[in-house]
Amino acid sequence: MNTNPPEEQKLGENEAAETLAEQPTPIPPPPRPKHPTPSDSFPDPIVYTEKGVRNVRTTENDPPSLCEKIVCFFAYVLFVITVPFCFFFYIIVLQEFQRAVILRLGRLRKGGARGPGMVLVIPCIDAYRRVDLRTTSFDVPPQEILTKDSVTIKVDAVVYYSVRNPLDAVLQVANAREATRLLAMTTLRNVSGMHMLMELLTSKESLSKQIEWILDGATEAWGVRVERVEIKEIYMPAQLQRAMAVEQEAAREARAKVAAAEGERDAVKSLREAADIMMTNPIALQLRYLQTLNTISNNETRSYVFPFPVDIVKKWMDK
Repeated sequence: MNTNPPEEQKLGENEAAETLAEQPTPIPPPPRPKHPTPSDSFPDPIVYTEKGVRNVRTTENDPPSLCEKIVCFFAYVLFVITVPFCFFFYIIVLQEFQRAVILRLGRLRKGGARGPGMVLVIPCIDAYRRVDLRTTSFDVPPQEILTKDSVTIKVDAVVYYSVRNPLDAVLQVANAREATRLLAMTTLRNVSGMHMLMELLTSKESLSKQIEWILDGATEAWGVRVERVEIKEIYMPAQLQRAMAVEQEAAREARAKVAAAEGERDAVKSLREAADIMMTNPIALQLRYLQTLNTISNNETRSYVFPFPVDIVKKWMDK
């Protein structure tokens, strides 16, 4: 039963509410990136940050200024006058795999990228750029890398990518292909340098997947989608190759000797078991004699050797 007066109870509740209001609100953890987890053979050394940040804000929805309206008016007049003579120069034809990003007086035209098909371009005020949406590739030149176990090697790769968003590929980056190529070179060096040499040699697929995830996340803001990354070759110094060949040959010889020793051990065990069986059953020994005779007797043999029981000779020697 509560014995406090109603006023004191209300005062206590107000103080508790003020105390809770003074406490700072905990900041929720950032959302986890939507990237697959690399395999166990290659733990992910890269800390992903939030992707998809655009550097350029488009203004296609902003109203044009008075100067822009005047320039557009004179451009339309010039277009109407010269249409009968230069109509075919004002039309561009885009293939099914092409898109055109059109800028009118430096502003992006409403409606986004144009194409495929026929697109009308107003002279003097429109500038356009074609974008190919097909998958293309480029070679990453051999990169000199110092591995985690202090071995200097060279690694090259090939990257397959495509443009997912033509607007971002034109507006957010100056040269999407060159930027992706340079990023692939640095990522290949950074990721490969965090692993041992044997890990790189035995887990090329895992290394390729990890580089692909990092590139795909970094190029998202550029409108580029990295579809596949393949490690082509790992170049090692000739001295290191000879040392590894000698090591592998020694390991193979050791395994061969162990296998031969195990075979001899199994053969000795089998002979001992056979001797125990013949000792307990004399008929088995006689059958073995007959089998030996059948083996050595053929048409080309002129002399025969008959195995003679040792027990009989022993009895004669005793007499």
